[in-house]
Amino acid sequence: MTDLVAALTTAFLAGLLGSAHCLGMCGGISGLFALHSSVRGLSRQLPMALVYNAGRLASYAILGFAVAAVGSRFAALTPAVGKPVRLIAGAVIILIGLQIAFNFRALGFLERMGGAAWSRISPFAGRLLPVTSLPRALGLGLLWGLIPCGLVYSVLLVAATSASAPDGALIMLAFGVGTTPAMLLTGLGAARLAQLMQDKRTRLGAGLLIVMLGILTLFMPITALMSPGPHSHH
Repeated sequence: MTDLVAALTTAFLAGLLGSAHCLGMCGGISGLFALHSSVRGLSRQLPMALVYNAGRLASYAILGFAVAAVGSRFAALTPAVGKPVRLIAGAVIILIGLQIAFNFRALGFLERMGGAAWSRISPFAGRLLPVTSLPRALGLGLLWGLIPCGLVYSVLLVAATSASAPDGALIMLAFGVGTTPAMLLTGLGAARLAQLMQDKRTRLGAGLLIVMLGILTLFMPITALMSPGPHSHH
């Protein structure tokens, strides 16, 4: 399994099964979206919700592209950091798995770090309510992708260690796709149905799977670091 496949799998499962956390962070805006939407009836509200979530995914992909562009450029300029960066990626994947399986939020400090920036962005999101048009729905989604969420930032750390900017965008897009079912259902006023998607046994199994992916990601750089280098013979 390649690093990219492991990262994409982790990102998707983190989004899908971390949706309970996402509902706490993003469910408020999704609920407001449903409450303040000027349209009535599923046939008219669904396009608004789809466009809102498309904006959110685009925001994630742009962030992934940006952090991976910086990370891959730094790694190219400093080849010696390649193995340590993979170690960091593996460690973060393991922490994400523990969060999904046991709600172990070792990366919660990332959420607090983003709070100051979000306090400046959130007023712009408020101005887009009520959602009366598709451009407003798109703008709200683009802004809401920037909400300070530890799970988002954790996956961003994984994206930052990817080999290229497009890979980073794909990783964040996979995360966004994973979160979409719960966010879409909540945005359509089906919060209870969205919450039913969560199951402790499913979260435990997927979380442990993510931990294993993290261990696999760690395995190669650890063995490379432990392997003896070339010896000179006299």
